[in-house]
Amino acid sequence: MIISQATDIRTLIRAYITLTKPRIIMMLLFTALGGLFLASRGVPDLATTLLVLVGGTLASAGANALNQSMDRDIDEAMRRTQTRPVVVGMIPSHHAVIFGIAVNIIAFILLASLVNVLSAVLTLGATLFYVIVYTKALKRTSTQNIVIGGAAGAIPPMVGWTAVTGTIGLPAIYLFAIVFFWTPPHFWALALLLKDDYARAKVPMLPVVAGVWETKKSILLYTVLMLALTSMFYATGAVGLIYLVSSAVAGVLFIYYAWRLLRNPEIQGAKGLYLYSLLYLAILFTAIIVDSLVKF
Repeated sequence: MIISQATDIRTLIRAYITLTKPRIIMMLLFTALGGLFLASRGVPDLATTLLVLVGGTLASAGANALNQSMDRDIDEAMRRTQTRPVVVGMIPSHHAVIFGIAVNIIAFILLASLVNVLSAVLTLGATLFYVIVYTKALKRTSTQNIVIGGAAGAIPPMVGWTAVTGTIGLPAIYLFAIVFFWTPPHFWALALLLKDDYARAKVPMLPVVAGVWETKKSILLYTVLMLALTSMFYATGAVGLIYLVSSAVAGVLFIYYAWRLLRNPEIQGAKGLYLYSLLYLAILFTAIIVDSLVKF
């Protein structure tokens, strides 16, 4: 009996961890870390860093829980998401809502009281934008859902910056813009791979509504805009040569993958672009962190 209860508790804990989408959280936290290092011009204060990471984890976990509760019907229709905990009933939908709201309240109080109010407001704003604007308003109605909704995922590096400076400066805006323009090619590459799933779930993702060719052209356009932004960032003086060289090389490779996808038939090359887009973001923010430590 005791063994069975312990197993049930472990299973429930694993279900809640899955509910939070931990891989996405790790990516968001790494961009926040980039903002912390950039604003500090070196190693950020340890206490501030831990508070931002904990607050960001809680807020992101809550946002993802609310998203899965609201998207239960979509997740149930898509093969990729049919085993999510809310869909299979491991976590009741209203429990996911309670959890999502509760951890966001904790994150806001933590950041507002121990970091600063601006960082807390930005973090809460990211959750509200993701849940209300993206999940509720745009995901089921517009092909531009991920373009506009991507603003939520672009806020964490700004939070890292404001946690140190207390203000939104030009470098923070550039960090936001870079992630904002990175999101569409990243997500549309995935959407190409899952277009049949999205069509089945009646989600108007760009490949479903506009077709594969238009999606591939849009991916290339946003990739070029992203490379332009990353290059312009150097002109602000906030980053140095390590960042410039790393972002230029990684950006040219991104364009290569996008161009190859455009020239290939149908969705051939979409998986390679999707995987590289994840690596690209890691390279970019690693360069920001290293550049903050070693200025050239």
